[in-house]
Amino acid sequence: MTKTARALPIGARSAMAIGFATVVGIVAFGWPFLAAPQSSIVAHANDAPLAFAVLVPAVLAVVLAQFADGAMDAKSIAMLGVLTAVVAALRPLGGGVAGIEPIWAIIILGAFALGPGFGFVLGAVSLFASALVTGGVGPWLPFQMLAAAWIGLAAGSLAYLPFLRRTRGEHPWREVMVLAGFAIVAAVAYGLVMNLWFWPFTLDLAPGISFTPGAPVMENIVAWLRFTLVTSLGFDIPRAVLSAGLILVAGRPILLALRRASRRAAFEEPIIFEGRESDPVSQG
Repeated sequence: MTKTARALPIGARSAMAIGFATVVGIVAFGWPFLAAPQSSIVAHANDAPLAFAVLVPAVLAVVLAQFADGAMDAKSIAMLGVLTAVVAALRPLGGGVAGIEPIWAIIILGAFALGPGFGFVLGAVSLFASALVTGGVGPWLPFQMLAAAWIGLAAGSLAYLPFLRRTRGEHPWREVMVLAGFAIVAAVAYGLVMNLWFWPFTLDLAPGISFTPGAPVMENIVAWLRFTLVTSLGFDIPRAVLSAGLILVAGRPILLALRRASRRAAFEEPIIFEGRESDPVSQG
């Protein structure tokens, strides 16, 4: 059984920061189902995306600061930089057209090979960097970063499933199949959740798919699901098929390469600088 390398281990403070970011993210995404019709959020609907766009990156900055406090060293930064560059280079190839987004295969494989902490940071940082490359900076970016961070965190956590840990090396295709199935679920879930950042503010929608302030929670949830079905599912399914297909085709060699690199980097081994017995300068 191969030991799972953790390029960014999750300590107590990092876990608390991730939990706090997740709670804020849930509120940012799920406020349409909780806000009262007379609330200031509904009354100033046009300002809400900008408010959340400022709030979510601030929380993610706290998370990154916790990782940097002793957990992130030069080796993990280098690995993060390489995979972020790959994601940034791949994103313009699809540009989101018809859901052609190969970046999710890299994020999922990188997170699975290097751990949930690394996956969380990789998802957030790579979406930010690729947005700068493609000019996709806008009020939607913080939501994309947080959703991608959740996918990376979940993909990294899959490596700790008992049936995968016990059989690693004996059934190499089992984990690839699991990751391909996860990619399908994650790709559809990403589109479903990302609809929440703009769906409440979309005008001239049919009554059955529009957001109704103050309506029962279940009524708005059903409208949100219908909206996804008639609008974004045509993008989500190709995204899922492409991501799963790339993992099935290239997942095994990519995982082997990442694990080989992590073993050589020895992420969990401390760096010790050994001093020389004599100082030539002092002897002169």
